[in-house]
Amino acid sequence: MARLKPTFVCQACGAVTSRWAGKCEACGAWNAIVEEAVAAPLPGGASSTAARALGRGRVVVLEGLSGATDEAPRLVAGLGELDRVTGGGFVHGSALLLGGEPGIGKSTLLLQGSAALARAGHRVVYVSGEEAAAQVRLRAQRLGLADAPVALAAETNVEDILATLKDGPPPRLVIIDSIQTLWTSQVEAAPGTVTQVRAAAQAMIRYAKTTGACVILVGHVTKDGQIAGPRVVEHMVDAVLSFEGDSGRDFRILRAQKNRFGPTDEIGVFAMTGDGLEQVTNPSALFLGDREPDAPGAAVLAGLEGSRPILVEIQALVVPSTLGTPRRAVVGWDNARLAMVLAVLEARCGVRLGGHDVHLAVAGGLRIQEPAADLAVAAALVSSLTGAALPVDAVFFGEIGLTGAVRPVSHPGPRLREAARLGFKRGVLPAAAADAAQGTDVSIVAIPTLDVLVARLAARADAAHASRQGA
Repeated sequence: MARLKPTFVCQACGAVTSRWAGKCEACGAWNAIVEEAVAAPLPGGASSTAARALGRGRVVVLEGLSGATDEAPRLVAGLGELDRVTGGGFVHGSALLLGGEPGIGKSTLLLQGSAALARAGHRVVYVSGEEAAAQVRLRAQRLGLADAPVALAAETNVEDILATLKDGPPPRLVIIDSIQTLWTSQVEAAPGTVTQVRAAAQAMIRYAKTTGACVILVGHVTKDGQIAGPRVVEHMVDAVLSFEGDSGRDFRILRAQKNRFGPTDEIGVFAMTGDGLEQVTNPSALFLGDREPDAPGAAVLAGLEGSRPILVEIQALVVPSTLGTPRRAVVGWDNARLAMVLAVLEARCGVRLGGHDVHLAVAGGLRIQEPAADLAVAAALVSSLTGAALPVDAVFFGEIGLTGAVRPVSHPGPRLREAARLGFKRGVLPAAAADAAQGTDVSIVAIPTLDVLVARLAARADAAHASRQGA
């Protein structure tokens, strides 16, 4: 096979250079550039045809923005949490990329979803490039899915996989586990390299678009949690799903980072059991299950993940520091966001935390990304500093500005209705959102600025201290 001039590709970001270098100029990674030779296109192939027709393009029909728009047909898996994240089911002809740490349960999730679809009468093909067919069968037997009519294969060559898929009835769902193990003979590079991953993903995506089958590609993740391989693969697929979780906990979270056919901020919650993954339909009760109501430094956040309101506990510990530079440790939240809240507390409210170590954690291992957690974090910090517990029946949400103002956040009504369903009686929220929260069974405590909340908590701490002195 004819070869072109060798190129050098960064295995971290996919940047292509004409010569080798120790450091990638695009992403700054060291020792990540590898020489790769790409095979020349075959004579008479698509590239030659396009070259001959250069300058003689066909006329494309232009359409307006108005007109009939049909909802994309979907393949409903039957797992409510999975269908929620995908936007109501898998879209025919779409390509999805599922990433997650090793052992988190990606294969278990896909095996359960494929078994549900196969039992519903759809043809499902599961191609494993990392495990033998016998290993997949053992997992299916352990999960009680051995009777599901899932077509199984253990193969890594892209051409062989495509030939197998075209031989027989067209499948509705194709699972490739994983994309990093595939290789194509059209590229002279080792499996797992950027060039091979890009070429294999492009071939599988082209198959999905031309046949109407839904293709799910499983991707490895790097040590910092990013999906390994070239970022161009994430741009090529229609949806990027991330399966997250802590090895020390039983629950798992499926999060949509990109979705062309649905929302990108939905999450699905699962619990890992001996019989596989079980759906958690009430995640708020899960995250608040081990709550200690009378502990100082704990505030309940009425958060929102996509269209689903979730209540989660924010825990803070503020202690005098013995170090020259106090520690700031955060688990489940943004470090920069915590630094901003601390600065506003000190500059606008007179709360001196410069000589204290601050530890902040989201109970249960959930990672919070929305700014509505600012008010709950500030309440937890002040509660830990004063030693007075927050009201056991109160939830908090609101964004804090640099001026100290508490700004409204989206959808206060669903947040408070979820809180009322779990037995909470009070909602501490921005004053500007008080009118929008009317009509719920929760009494509203409007907070216009952060110093008002600090004054209320300080008065509560003084009252608790006086009661202890009187006793």
